Amino acid sequence: MKKVFTILLLLGVMLAVAGCTDSESSQNESKFVVAVPQDPDFLDPHKAAASGTEEMMFNVFEGLLKANHEGKMVPAVASSYDVNGLEYTFKLRKDIKFHNGNNVTIEDVEYSYKRLRGDFSEKPLSSGFEGVEITVIDSETIKFVLPEINASFLGYLTEAVIPASLTDEDHNKNPVGTGPYSFVEYVPSQKVVITRFDEYWQKDVASIKDVEFRIFADNQTALMSLQSGAIDLYPRINAESIDSIPEDCTYIEGPQNMIQIMAMNNKVEPFNSIKVRQAINYAVDVDAIIAAVANGRGLKLGSNMSPAMKVYYQEGLEDTYNLNLEKARQLLKEAGYEEGFTTSITVPSVYQFHVDTAQVIASQLAEVGITAEIKKIDWNAWLQEVYTNRNYEMTVIALTGKLDPHAVLNRYSSDYGRNFFNYANDQYDELMKQAVITTDQEQRALIYKEAQQILADEVPCVYIMDPNLIAAMKKNVKGYQLYPIYIQDIAVLTLTAE
Repeated sequence: MKKVFTILLLLGVMLAVAGCTDSESSQNESKFVVAVPQDPDFLDPHKAAASGTEEMMFNVFEGLLKANHEGKMVPAVASSYDVNGLEYTFKLRKDIKFHNGNNVTIEDVEYSYKRLRGDFSEKPLSSGFEGVEITVIDSETIKFVLPEINASFLGYLTEAVIPASLTDEDHNKNPVGTGPYSFVEYVPSQKVVITRFDEYWQKDVASIKDVEFRIFADNQTALMSLQSGAIDLYPRINAESIDSIPEDCTYIEGPQNMIQIMAMNNKVEPFNSIKVRQAINYAVDVDAIIAAVANGRGLKLGSNMSPAMKVYYQEGLEDTYNLNLEKARQLLKEAGYEEGFTTSITVPSVYQFHVDTAQVIASQLAEVGITAEIKKIDWNAWLQEVYTNRNYEMTVIALTGKLDPHAVLNRYSSDYGRNFFNYANDQYDELMKQAVITTDQEQRALIYKEAQQILADEVPCVYIMDPNLIAAMKKNVKGYQLYPIYIQDIAVLTLTAE
């Protein structure tokens, strides 16, 4: 009897240990962790404006079209499309599913783009569908008829297709898309979690199952987490941190089609004076900023276009305002500010790169009598006060690249809803109107180059650089791709046994 009891006792201990081990294994099932600096502004893809949101949710949502790593638009929810003058006809991909398991219907596509057009809200959610007729032809076909030629229209069809059955609250709390990953949870200031969607229409992608975008309040904490092995991928690591990357990690570097600027509120004195704006440009040493803040890893700019947009980029503008303190002082005197003035630079605290840039600029402006106080605010406050309410004097930020040049330069049109520069120029507005109806690409490129020249002449901003994207990752992470837009494509990544 004693022997039997001993055997049972040992068996119980073994089962308990096994149970504990299985439980721990389940609890500790590893996620692929990506470091990001900010919370999403909206989970609803039609309302999100922050590039940092798209960086994560690119994996969750797809439009009729989506971007590949070359910046080309390829079919996604659509299987094919045809363009005939003002008519754009799309065929729905067969058997494509939403993350909730429901098949995507042509009515879902219709709902999504009519929602963007503003049919179900007080105002449009996207200007690209204004005046566009949207008609369901049959269960697999939808047609868009434009009121006039719009050479940029295809770019708007990368906007997400979402279920018509969900409410606005659903879209923002438990969003459902068609991408290779589905949304799991969002914990403010902590993380966004996604998981592989095994019924995704494209096979042999997304080998990584669970992904956590971990939100870090500062770069140093993110770097320490990389060093400790707590994160797998740290995109946009600071250049000065490269030497601190641990031995089991590596990095990839390249241009990212991003425009770092110091914007000036063109309706606020003294920035409503072109001479003041030009003076500030002469006082700011962009070469010194690139050296100090980016460790030389950045392309100097002279207007709102990166050399990454080769066809449309106007060369030679980057040296228009090389450092010239004498010229800066003379322009300030002519503008009535011989003794300088006091102002502020509002900067989102989550981006240390921009904070560091603002600090360098403040010290440079002091050389010509301009005292600039740096105001650090959180990301959501920046989006509200600066980007939406235009309640600021100067700000340092980066404008993310787009697939189409019109989306890059139309930001300065006087009637553009997010023209937070408050810049207005009739000639510029006319160029934007011409460009969007010009289908000849060479002529279109010339129009955009002329627009860049106007921005260089009137300088609503200080144009600084396209900073190199530096993505640090563990050496077992393979397949990372640089995109000309601000996203992290997790579906192309694989993990080796290293």
